[in-house]
Amino acid sequence: LTQKAQAELLRLQVDTVGCGGKPGEQIQNVISVGMLSEGWDAKTVTHVMGLRAFTSQLLCEQVVGRGLRRTSYEVNPATGLFDPEYVNIFGVPFTFLPHESEEGVIPPPPKPKTAIEPVPEKARFELSWPNIIRIDHVYRPRLTLLWDKVKPLELNASQTAQVAELAPILEGKPDVTKVSEIDLERLAQEFRTQRIIFETARDVYDQMQKDWKGSREFLLAQLVRLVEQFIQSGKITIIPGLFNQDDLKRRLIITLNMTKVVQHIWEAIRFENTEKLEPVFDRDHPIRSTGDMGTWYTGKPCEYTQRCHINFCVHDSAWEATEAFELDRNPAVEAWVKNDHLGFEILYIYRGVVRKYRPDFIIRMKSGDHLILETKGQDTEQNKTKRRFLDEWVNAVNARGGFGRWRWGVSKDPGDIKDILAKHAQAKVA
Repeated sequence: LTQKAQAELLRLQVDTVGCGGKPGEQIQNVISVGMLSEGWDAKTVTHVMGLRAFTSQLLCEQVVGRGLRRTSYEVNPATGLFDPEYVNIFGVPFTFLPHESEEGVIPPPPKPKTAIEPVPEKARFELSWPNIIRIDHVYRPRLTLLWDKVKPLELNASQTAQVAELAPILEGKPDVTKVSEIDLERLAQEFRTQRIIFETARDVYDQMQKDWKGSREFLLAQLVRLVEQFIQSGKITIIPGLFNQDDLKRRLIITLNMTKVVQHIWEAIRFENTEKLEPVFDRDHPIRSTGDMGTWYTGKPCEYTQRCHINFCVHDSAWEATEAFELDRNPAVEAWVKNDHLGFEILYIYRGVVRKYRPDFIIRMKSGDHLILETKGQDTEQNKTKRRFLDEWVNAVNARGGFGRWRWGVSKDPGDIKDILAKHAQAKVA
């Protein structure tokens, strides 16, 4: 073998340590010199033994630090804290680190963990999905809004801070002895209606300009017009009604809830004026599957699966356990998986911040359709935003083609899973 081929074989052996049928299946221990100093992170280290001379205290700290990675971040329900974990260190001159254990007390063994991993023998239940990093919008050149379709926006004055406290900073810390109160109504006096319109249009413009193909100036002019119509359309309702009657107070609440206003009108413009959705795939991994999941360990309750490529389903709640039980036995389901450590994420924007949304289950129906199932007991504004972006993801994938037909559903009660599956099993192609 060439030197390059030998290096590649060695890398493959190390990557497949303990994996049956792979080059590394017979390897039990891996020894490497110098890896404990920096750039090395493993959560399963329980013993560190120094077999060399240490001439630097910093090096000792680095070596000891390799063993201080926690193996589990699961909270003990009895204490509300993490369980203590220990590492045995030999031959490393590191004596000034304080410790809490009593001399002679042997730490308890760690609780047994369950390995969660794909099962090669269950490959017929493997699920794959397009790995989309973003969805570009192709907008109509002339933006419009049908006001009867635009949802009203409700702003609650009681949930909006109208008084702020400021303190001078002294040596990097606030001097609380000199706190001064500021009446935020001054802000409303400074923010006239036209300024509110322009500021809102500018923020919406920042969200849309990367996908806009035409003149940037024309886009901004259209947004100013639509924002002005929205603010004056009566679609914004402020509670209590007293704030609606007072122009100054109305401007104050709108100004202090600018992020909500921007999110609301941006989504209305975005979803109503999109001509085409263009999914952008991850260049290195355009398609992901359950077979890509690496082995991980958990101490949470879990149940063996029948129609799932992954050996166990980890239950974070009794509700999820009920759903998983039904998915494993429902005649309309061909394969399913809980979206846990799979890397299936949908990006969404909420209050101006890009966030990641991880739906609960991916299901392949007997009909060949794929169903993304979310379990949600409380329907918050953020959850509604997630679903709008989930719907956009599904529409983009279906329009792109090549991945079968995708659908989505929401379970709002543990007892509705059968009805949801029956509904999608009978769904016809639109």
